[in-house]
Amino acid sequence: MNDDSRASPPIRIGISSCLLGRPVRFDGGHKRDPFLTEIFAAFVEWVPVCPEVECGFGTPRESMRLVRVAADVRLLTVRTAVDLTDRMATYTRRRVAELDVEELCGYVLKKDSPSCGMARVKTYGTRGVAEKTGRGVFASGLIGRFPALPVEEEGRLADPRLRENFVERVFAYARLRRLFSGRWSMGALVAFHTAHKLILMAHSPEAYRQLGRLVARAGGAARAELEQRYTGMFMSALTVIATPRRHVNVLQHMAGYFKGQLDVESKRELAAAIDDYRRRLVPLVVPMTLLQHHVRVHGVAYLAGQLYLAPHPKELMLRNHV
Repeated sequence: MNDDSRASPPIRIGISSCLLGRPVRFDGGHKRDPFLTEIFAAFVEWVPVCPEVECGFGTPRESMRLVRVAADVRLLTVRTAVDLTDRMATYTRRRVAELDVEELCGYVLKKDSPSCGMARVKTYGTRGVAEKTGRGVFASGLIGRFPALPVEEEGRLADPRLRENFVERVFAYARLRRLFSGRWSMGALVAFHTAHKLILMAHSPEAYRQLGRLVARAGGAARAELEQRYTGMFMSALTVIATPRRHVNVLQHMAGYFKGQLDVESKRELAAAIDDYRRRLVPLVVPMTLLQHHVRVHGVAYLAGQLYLAPHPKELMLRNHV
């Protein structure tokens, strides 16, 4: 099936400016990321943000770090110990409110940054010993304001499974935003949920069942509450990494639709492709390509409507590596 995301308004993603090659780092340098700038950029529109520059700290500037002071974590300059916490917090509240109108479908943060780091940012104690337990001040405000938004660090995107998961969440979130933009019907929600069945099954079968119960009992629910609950549960389900075992279960489920349509040799070929993936001899794209072929040739309408077949543009080649 074809993904129509590129025919819709551009998918807008927030990003730490240094990852686009902008010289905004404390030392006047950058951390340009090739995947983001050369490959993913063809399918999204970036909304660059550098909290430290936009907060007025300048470039170059004294480096800063998170420091635990009593029960609080503060943002201090490294050499002079100037406390920038309140200034950054005030900026963060204003900036994330501005981002609310940008209709973002994702955000890529700079790892290890005391302003942008998503997790495991070094936090220093009073004796100078660091523990990787912190989150950047801006990142904390961003995630707190947009809990369902797909957010990831560029360092983690080097992992093929995490990269595929993030991109899948971005495109799913974009579809979810389109569903709930303006007036929407229960029929539209049911259709959306049905089209994402196999995606949800690959991530969390239990979450799929819970979402199904939510949709089935939604007749008398307030629309705003239903939208909020479905969005939160749906996006939370997709944060669970789709494992090879669950992918195999979904692939075998799909293969069951061809029991009466394929000849013996074609059935054997399909089963072998799925088993080769189970044994990690081939990537996911191999059995998926064969299944897409059978769906197209035999016109299985239910499977043709499943976004699991094309959750993101094939040009990204993400399933070639998982």
